[in-house]
Amino acid sequence: MKIELKPFQRKYLQGLAHQIKPVVMIGNNGLTDSVIREIAINLDAHELIKIRVQGDERDVRTALFEQICTDLTAAPVQHIGKLLVIWRPSDKQRITLPKDKKALKR
Repeated sequence: MKIELKPFQRKYLQGLAHQIKPVVMIGNNGLTDSVIREIAINLDAHELIKIRVQGDERDVRTALFEQICTDLTAAPVQHIGKLLVIWRPSDKQRITLPKDKKALKR
């Protein structure tokens, strides 16, 4: 099960993700258990992460994006080229999502 975001919340997270660098790379071996563990550890530590995917097949990257979000109960934020942006709230809650569109304009 993945977390669903409203469009304005997704936009907010995209803005925050703009300056961060990828913390996990999915190589030619695909989505192994150790890669999933690494993604989970980084989500717990940062909440919002970028993942770089090797390979030129967009369909494969899209499938990986969906699988990661479903397996880790995370929200798909953005898929640009070979970068995936994923968000999952942690116990420490570093990022507070806006409740409505008006909160973004402040």
